[in-house]
Amino acid sequence: MPIVAQSTETTDWVSRFADEVIAESERRAPGKPGVVVASGLSPSGPIHLGNLREVMTPHLVADEVRRRGHEVRHLISWDDYDRYRKVPAGVPGVDESWAEHIGKPLTSVPAPKGSPHPNWAEHFKAAMVDSLAEMGVEFDGISQTAQYTSGVYREQILHAMKHRRDIDAILDQYRTKKAPAKKSQKPLDEAELEAAEGSGAAAEDDGSSGSAGYFPYKPYCGNCEKDLTTVTAYDDDSTELTYACTACGFSETVRLSEFNRGKLVWKVDWPMRWAYEGVVFEPSGVDHSSPGSSFQVGGQIVGIFGGEQPIGPMYAFVGISGMAKMSSSKGGVPTPADALKIMEPQLLRWLYARRRPNQSFKIAFDQEIQRLYDEWDRLDAKVADGSALPADAAAHARAVGIAAGELPRTPRPLPYRTLASVADITAGHEDQALRILGELDPANPIASLDEARPRYDKAEAWINTHVPADQRTIVRQEPDAELLKSLDEPSRQSLRLLLDGLADHWSLDGLTHHVYGVPKVQAGFPADATPKELPPEIKTAQRTFFALLYHLLVGRDTGPRLPTLLLAVGQDRVRTLLGE
Repeated sequence: MPIVAQSTETTDWVSRFADEVIAESERRAPGKPGVVVASGLSPSGPIHLGNLREVMTPHLVADEVRRRGHEVRHLISWDDYDRYRKVPAGVPGVDESWAEHIGKPLTSVPAPKGSPHPNWAEHFKAAMVDSLAEMGVEFDGISQTAQYTSGVYREQILHAMKHRRDIDAILDQYRTKKAPAKKSQKPLDEAELEAAEGSGAAAEDDGSSGSAGYFPYKPYCGNCEKDLTTVTAYDDDSTELTYACTACGFSETVRLSEFNRGKLVWKVDWPMRWAYEGVVFEPSGVDHSSPGSSFQVGGQIVGIFGGEQPIGPMYAFVGISGMAKMSSSKGGVPTPADALKIMEPQLLRWLYARRRPNQSFKIAFDQEIQRLYDEWDRLDAKVADGSALPADAAAHARAVGIAAGELPRTPRPLPYRTLASVADITAGHEDQALRILGELDPANPIASLDEARPRYDKAEAWINTHVPADQRTIVRQEPDAELLKSLDEPSRQSLRLLLDGLADHWSLDGLTHHVYGVPKVQAGFPADATPKELPPEIKTAQRTFFALLYHLLVGRDTGPRLPTLLLAVGQDRVRTLLGE
């Protein structure tokens, strides 16, 4: 099978794939300009962050091909003519009554209640289109409903029906075969299979033989619109086709050369499109390594249509930290739109660009997002000073922009964890947020929150939607008199040392140095002594000191980073709460 090799080297995987795509395109059509890469998405429910890999992998490769001066089209086939298979759980505005539409095309199913969109498919497609625009993903969208109902594929359908015995013979090679057991690999569950295939059509039957023979075409019923139909007769010369609907009992005879209310079954539809569009590169889910999978079978069926199978990697799953693997049929599955509410598009692009497609990774909606942002900012600094490794620099370049230019970015990208802490403490008071952020760097103060946007807005959204109420920071209104009265002399001394140097260290860097330095000075060491110069018990003393400050300021053992918290509380209030 022509799968692009996936190296374990730490080189730029996108460049390697681009090399192979350009070479393969030239081999197939020497001298013909234009490279075609493809993705397929089914708007059968929320299009989640696992499905996004189906788009980002060819997008990154297409963009690299474009950077090299080649013409390239990234097609996204919206599989909106798929059957509506089941009612997804947890979708607002949807109840059990939607079950009556199972079997209809997605574009014939009503949108959720309150949606401005005309049908189910358009409702879920719209959110993905908006997210892709924010991420800078350029693509040509193709509605399969429009393709089929306008007769674009008529010749391909008639050709498939004419060669149905050849298609049946290929499919029959796999109907009784099962994938060899892999002891080292955990079995795929239903959610993983759905996410891996990339299209809701993947679970359709393959048009298996009935009493009248095998037919790779499935009509939608002219009465109830459902695909619970069986072809009972077909004449190759006249193209007359008779079908019966098992759902409502309706039956009719149509002329397939004029009939546009049906589609090829999935395992024939996909390779037909490869040939029709001339697709050179398209990724597929990990389950395509098994015998009988859509990609493997399609590699044989595509020849019937005079085409070749695309090259492309099999991609691994994308998880969410703290959540199970994603499936668009399950409720509450995070989508790209959800991720973009709490992170900038550059970070989301980077998460997909830095890992080879066959490597799984997680997207953080919990506290881990702060660490990811720290890692991103460190990479940003290394790229700026020229110390980043080549593969890391390449992933960074693909994250911050596309061939047409850089994506809009935050003018002053302050640390995400700092912005989140400020948003947490100020609880929506922008004037207070600006005061605190303006004191982070007195030599170069921020003059407007707009300088910290959109990152500040993303951090604020994360605090408001993903941090439990019992973990939010509430600064004490009055000093904890009982705790202050109970302190021993070393604890009182540590507070005096902190307060004595507060004014001289009133900046983020200054307070960081000062807060960590108090236990060192109290133990008789210089405030700037390094960990190697200090005994292990200093770390214990620092933790004890920090816990005391948190209790006096917010009534808990932990909280936002202390330098940020002190700036947020303000000098006067800090002095009051610490008993001065």
